[in-house]
Amino acid sequence: MKLPNTSPIPHDEALEGLVELITFHSEETGFCVLKVKARGFRETVAVVGKVPRINVGEWIKARGKWNIDRKHGRQFLAEHLEAVVPDSLEGIEKFLGSGLIKGIGPVYAKKLVETFGMGVLDVIENRSAELERVDGIGKLRRQQIKESWKAQKTIREIMSFLFANGVSTGRAFRIYKAYGDQAIAKVRLDPYCLARDIHGIGFKTADQIAEKLGIGKESILRARAGLTYVLLELSNQGHCAYPRDALLVKSAEMLGIPLGTMEDALRIEVENGQLTVGAGEDNAPWVYLAALDLAEREVAARLAEIENGPHPCPKIDLVVAADWVQKQLGMELAAGQKQAFFGAFTHKVLVITGGPGVGKTTLVRSLVKVLAAKKLRLMLCAPTGRAAKRLAELSGMEAKTIHRMLAYEPGTGKFRHDARHPLETDVLIVDETSMIDIQLAVHLFRAVPRHGLLVLVGDVDQLPSVGPGCVLRDVIESGTLPVYRLTEIFRQDEGSRIVRNAHRVNAGQMPELPGKDPGMADDGDFFFVRAETPERGVELIRKLVCEAIPRRFRFNPMSDVQILTPMQKGELGARNLNAIMQAALNPRGADVERFGWKFREGDRVMQTENDYDKDVFNGDVGLVAKVDLDEREIVVRYDDRKVAYDFDELDELTPAYAVTVHKSQGSEYPCVVLPVHTQHYVMLQRNLLYTGLTRGKKLVVVVGTEKAVGIAVRNAEAGRRNTTLRRRLREAFGAA
Repeated sequence: MKLPNTSPIPHDEALEGLVELITFHSEETGFCVLKVKARGFRETVAVVGKVPRINVGEWIKARGKWNIDRKHGRQFLAEHLEAVVPDSLEGIEKFLGSGLIKGIGPVYAKKLVETFGMGVLDVIENRSAELERVDGIGKLRRQQIKESWKAQKTIREIMSFLFANGVSTGRAFRIYKAYGDQAIAKVRLDPYCLARDIHGIGFKTADQIAEKLGIGKESILRARAGLTYVLLELSNQGHCAYPRDALLVKSAEMLGIPLGTMEDALRIEVENGQLTVGAGEDNAPWVYLAALDLAEREVAARLAEIENGPHPCPKIDLVVAADWVQKQLGMELAAGQKQAFFGAFTHKVLVITGGPGVGKTTLVRSLVKVLAAKKLRLMLCAPTGRAAKRLAELSGMEAKTIHRMLAYEPGTGKFRHDARHPLETDVLIVDETSMIDIQLAVHLFRAVPRHGLLVLVGDVDQLPSVGPGCVLRDVIESGTLPVYRLTEIFRQDEGSRIVRNAHRVNAGQMPELPGKDPGMADDGDFFFVRAETPERGVELIRKLVCEAIPRRFRFNPMSDVQILTPMQKGELGARNLNAIMQAALNPRGADVERFGWKFREGDRVMQTENDYDKDVFNGDVGLVAKVDLDEREIVVRYDDRKVAYDFDELDELTPAYAVTVHKSQGSEYPCVVLPVHTQHYVMLQRNLLYTGLTRGKKLVVVVGTEKAVGIAVRNAEAGRRNTTLRRRLREAFGAA
């Protein structure tokens, strides 16, 4: 018989103390290295462990073992580590002064401790009115402190819950904003709500929590959530629907759930109104997210209704009007422009499309001039702030973003202008329509008055919208509305190599590359720099942006030069290039690290999602004006206004020294540096290269290989999106 092991087992030791310094802490994993003023020790000790959130001044309790590290010396390796309320005046003052609570910095922390002593935390939590006894704390600051304390307490509970279930705590603030005090109860009931509702939390994270909570792998709840997740992922790729049978097989394989269970899940989701099933373009059954199905139907119906309403413009002599506007603007309209000009007075909804340099903007200016002379009310809009600003500059009239024009109301969560409260205009001109996804299109077209003239302007050959749908292409291909395609390049743009090369790429021809094509001069507005390896490409881009382009062309690298790249990952992806360029262009200054990025004063940043409450939208670019450690927020300047972000909201932002070509849609930059390398193979498409080239206004520099450029030019079949708007437009107009 084998005797039990009776050798002595070392017991965990206990350690308590005040956190003096946080050497390192990862909000993603919880791993931390702390300097602690521990009981029973003269010198501070290093404590290594995991904790969801920690602040200077907090009191920790730890269990673990001592270890001698070759590099870092003696450390306490904590198997269990938790932060508790400080139990000394010194600790409470440091804790409150750490910037954790908005409205309290080191100065007010000292005042509060002097006034309330050990009872200060109880005062903040339960008797906050007494805070106004402290000099400098009025009603507003007291309310700010009270709300911040309550929020931080709940966020800490959420973090502990996530941490205990083995997932990252970095999105705890978002969960709190979405669900409030009921967050943990809601997540326990249905952990998959996180994947549906919280930006940055995917199905896999929610699934991990579900497993810890005992939800079975083949449960119907998991099957339903997984089905919706797969459809959401497909909508992120641009699809509005997916063939039923293929969707069920794809979902069953991904989840490891029997096909029969997936069919039951689909039936329940359809009964609950979350999903719909209808005939797709191939007449086979397709499955839709209900909101996208409704959006397609309503867009088709609204366009048909607007087209069949009365025209707002009184009868005019179109030939005389064209002659008049040409004299007013000092130019001559080309034949294609004249056709489109006349079309705007004979149709209620029309599309104007074409590439760079073909006179879309000149045509818009002509329409604006004549319609304004006829005393019609006009509105101009575009999907992004940059596009709206450019439209205003070129048209000579105010232009707004679509979101601002529709006037979102944070209190109601709706747009002020809709079918019941249409825009107060006779004419709506929309630029960069290729960027508009089906969900934004439905809000926009709802708000167009029935008598209004709707002019949709855009380049259909650019990349489609980031969101689901392919609205401009579907409208054109439906054959239901008049489409005017401008093709003649105007004299002022004939000498532009950017324009010439963009049209060559769009026609499936290789662009003219300096150093390859005979007769190419070393001047002009388009250059090609060879970089056989990604590492060489990164170094060349850094030198171009920081040295060569500013020296030769006098462009400011911080404000005039934009790096556009096909993808996020890889050496020549946006993530790596942003890190390289931040270090090169803005290496020093006050900063804060969140969600894998360092945000520094002076950084160029981009908003990555629509935030209606802040009135900033996906693709808006600004500069970090201030990093405020006391208020735990950074302030970003967008053109003429400033927007504050709590440190926990910084997952809405990304550095914007380099952005993807997709994110650049609707924008123009004085200078574009565009890496095109075989490393980007999966993203090398003709419309992507074409879109990148047409973002450059005065200078485009392509960095990479001829092979990669050739792959992009030849790859015109980038994968069609599953939409049924074309079919629904034909049905709507056929019934009208």
